[in-house]
Amino acid sequence: MEITLNGSPRSVEPSTSIHTLVESLSMPERRLAVELNGTVVRKADWPETLLKPDDRVEIVHFVGGG
Repeated sequence: MEITLNGSPRSVEPSTSIHTLVESLSMPERRLAVELNGTVVRKADWPETLLKPDDRVEIVHFVGGG
């Protein structure tokens, strides 16, 4: 099925969770924020939050600096 990830189309398997999506991107889960259709999803909810066709997902990785 098709979703939009950070503004770009992406194919994922049906019933993919946010947790599975993040793992597939090889992104460290620490310091990530995930927004689904305009709503921030708590990290504790990632495993049970399943993606649906045409969902819009934004993933932001926070980086320290100074």
